[in-house]
Amino acid sequence: MHSKKQAPVKYYVGIDVGSASVRAALVDEFGTVVAHADQPIQIWEPQPDHYEQSSADIWAACCSVTKKVVCGVDASRIRGVGFDATCSLVVVDKQFQPLAVNCEGQNFRNVIMWMDHRAVSQVERINATQHKVLNYVGGVMSVEMQPPKLLWIKENLKESCWEKAGYFFDLPDFLSWKATGVTARSLCTVVCKWTYTSGGGWDDSFWKMIGLEDLVKDKYEKIGNHVLSPGESVGNGLTPEAAKDLGLPAGIAVAASLIDAHAGGLGVIGADVKGHNLPCENQPITSRVAMICGTSSCHMGVSETPIFVPGVWGPYFSAMVPGLWLNEGGQSATGKLIDHVVRGHVAFPELQSKAAASAHSIYTYLNSHLDLIKKSLPVGFLTVDLHVWPDFHGNRSPLTDLTLKGMVIGLTLSRGLDELALIYLATIQAIALGTRHILEAMEAAGHHINTLFLCGGLSKNPLFVQMHADITGGHGENGENWESRAA
Repeated sequence: MHSKKQAPVKYYVGIDVGSASVRAALVDEFGTVVAHADQPIQIWEPQPDHYEQSSADIWAACCSVTKKVVCGVDASRIRGVGFDATCSLVVVDKQFQPLAVNCEGQNFRNVIMWMDHRAVSQVERINATQHKVLNYVGGVMSVEMQPPKLLWIKENLKESCWEKAGYFFDLPDFLSWKATGVTARSLCTVVCKWTYTSGGGWDDSFWKMIGLEDLVKDKYEKIGNHVLSPGESVGNGLTPEAAKDLGLPAGIAVAASLIDAHAGGLGVIGADVKGHNLPCENQPITSRVAMICGTSSCHMGVSETPIFVPGVWGPYFSAMVPGLWLNEGGQSATGKLIDHVVRGHVAFPELQSKAAASAHSIYTYLNSHLDLIKKSLPVGFLTVDLHVWPDFHGNRSPLTDLTLKGMVIGLTLSRGLDELALIYLATIQAIALGTRHILEAMEAAGHHINTLFLCGGLSKNPLFVQMHADITGGHGENGENWESRAA
């Protein structure tokens, strides 16, 4: 008897660009993560609420982490690559060279980050139009979307940037262009952040009404007039130049990209939950909400028919799961808020040294410290007299008020590690209460939700997951359980 020769395993590369770092994973055809790597990327904050990055710095990090994960692998077995990234705005000139999005004229800083809030005046004027496209963003456009940022550039950097600009990309689309040389945009980005609709395309009257009629004149060439479904093959695949940069074979398939939160949402919302005794088992995926929690948090729910939720973005058709409508709630600062509160406390140096001495992260140490001081009480009861209002960077959902500020009630003169641990706990509880507020708004509008899935960096913190389970009423599932499938 002759044994059948086993076919060589095929591999795929996924590149994920977050707010502060780039990650790559090598995944085999069975969905197993074989290798992964990450690298930090730079953020500039030239003035309050202005956050900028460099597309060159981001691409260099993409190349570095990709070369690491494919090191030692037979290149002929790598069949494709896909990108996801934050929904930041990338500006390049007609020759695809970076253009400064700042008054200093520093061209390498050509990315306005998603969390940038410089376009407050512009978004207020856009919302005052009450144009019908706003119905598909929860009734109120966010300052974090692209139209107000484009209007800010036109009004503040007209000669140096607006008139020289050749293309305005969402960061995920910039990366697929960089890989293929094709300027096609993903349905995910243009629907969710630019007001494009799956059925009607661009609405000329909206752009003219807000003062960006220039984009209509050139048939939307600058913001995208060729749109692909997420995952669809882009152009002729990886160009020789990009292949050399990334350490991958030229010509392999490049998938139309996704926004990072939507990639995470797609991964966990479709997870196989058989045998885990979850209420969503044998239920449609419309009973699930995926919460992608990192620097910020996004709450993704899908439905078979459009559901209009006041203060929650969407409904967006086929923007995440093909054939289904997406609603996207969110909190503008979650991981960033926890970090801000903890690192700004007077006891932070003590925390740092004690965590280092115990060879634990600062958050693992804080969780253990809370276990020590809680005694017989459930940990959640430790903050009965301490409360945080978490909108330090405004409220994205469901209040849609970017002017809101953060607040702490119940402070004392104590300055020790106990107090730091308590305000850390109160901040996590406040974020979880914000999630509950979003879920309640979605359910009131017609969603039927029975399970909340968490993925992203914060889902690795057991206290964060537990507080969300306690405060939302029960069924919080850590996305790490589904990591191999989500990849």
